[in-house]
Parts: sequence; C-alpha cells; structure tokens
Amino acid sequence: MSETAFAMTGGRVSFEGKPVLQGIDLTVRPGEVVALLGANGSGKSTLVRALLGLTPLSGGSTLVYGSPPARFREWWRIGYVPQRLHVGGGVPASVREVVASGRIARQSRFRRTSVVDRAAVASALEAVRLADREGDPVQSLSGGQQQRVLIARALAGEPDTYVMDEPTAGVDAETQKLLADTLAALVLDGKTVVLVAHELGPLEPIITRGVVIREGQVVHDGRPPRPEGDCARPGHEHQHPHAPVEPGAGPLTGWQGDPR
Repeated sequence: MSETAFAMTGGRVSFEGKPVLQGIDLTVRPGEVVALLGANGSGKSTLVRALLGLTPLSGGSTLVYGSPPARFREWWRIGYVPQRLHVGGGVPASVREVVASGRIARQSRFRRTSVVDRAAVASALEAVRLADREGDPVQSLSGGQQQRVLIARALAGEPDTYVMDEPTAGVDAETQKLLADTLAALVLDGKTVVLVAHELGPLEPIITRGVVIREGQVVHDGRPPRPEGDCARPGHEHQHPHAPVEPGAGPLTGWQGDPR
C-alpha cells in the first residue's frame, strides 16, 4: 500500500482572529509512528483535529487517504482517540457499549451486529484488560480506565491508522506501559500511528518520527529530536518538512517537551 494517510499543505487555523496554526505542511505515510510534540498551547491538538476535518482550516488544505475530510467515506480506516471520554446524559453507557461503538463505521445501516463485530469488541477489551468491567457504567471508571475504554473503542474498529490525542496524559504508569505494548503490536502489524504527546515515557521506543510544533509552526520534522534539545539549537530548527526519516532512526529518547 503506497497511499498517504494524511497530507496537509499550508494548513492554517485561526480562532477569533488569532492564528493557531500557521502554514503547516505535514505528510504521514503508511507504517509511520509520528509523535507531535511541543509545549502546551503550541497547536498540537488543533493540528490533529484539523487533519481529521474536525476543526475547519482557514487556509491551505488537508487530505485523508487522498480525499478532503468532507468527502472521505472510509472512516473505518481511522481510529481516533480523543483526550477524554465525553458521556452524555440519560441512560449510562456501559464499557462494552462504548467499545462496540467503534464498529459503527464498519456496519451498514441494515446489518445487525455480527459474530465478527462481537469478536473484535471482545478482543479490544482483552487488549486493554477491561473484559471484567465490560458491563460497568463508564462513569464508574477511573480516568485511566476511561482512557483505556477510548483506546479499546479505536482497536475494535480495526483501522489502518490510529490518531491519539495525548493518550498518556493523566494516566498511571501501568496504563502507559499497557498502551505502549498495544501500540508496539499494532506497529508490527503495519499500522500507522499519529499521536500528540507532552511526555512520551514508555512510548519512546516505537516512535519513528518527531514533529515539533512551536507557536503553530513546524520547527522540526524528521529524526526524533534528542532530549538535549538539538531541534532548538541554531541550524537544527527548520528541517525540510518532507524530509524522509532515515531507516533505523533512533527512538525519541527522553523527550518530555516543555514542562510548562
């Protein structure tokens, strides 16, 4: 498969006249594990939402597997993990119901839940070690457990590309390690991963490419920056945004971004 998962050209986003993203050029190819890094407020989450078409661009363009988001129809190919689980009022949703919603994009309007759907949901619950809580209301779970539910929902859809917005933020070390193990298995299976991170922790070994965002602009794109801040030194900030990652590029060792 040679198609591109995401391609943004000159992407711009403004909120109330204030620029948030400024001329972003970003291409994500199949099999890459891309970490979007930067300080709080740098525009990382906005970039992810713009790639998916959830936040409209004020300039430039973005494509999802070759199509503008508004015309893209194969959403089963994308597994999105937002920062937090939003559960509306009314009847509380169970863990299994939330995870099962990850299969909707693969189902036609008239097709009932199949054996394949049920097996995918069960496998996803096992992967995040929540099979024993499948009948519990999601509101009864801790923040880290709710994050695992979101990850399981994405896994259940069996997408080609996973997009995760700060999946390790505010969760315990055990959950971070579980996520790292889960993603490592997906990477071995050829899946594509784009994740927003403030601190990578156990995810470091699987990262193949680092994209550093500063004040809404890409200041580094390519070999993951070293923790000493090589990407911030003169002569290292503005690598070509489409420069290929060198085969065997080392992991993003120790990168924690801006501590603010």
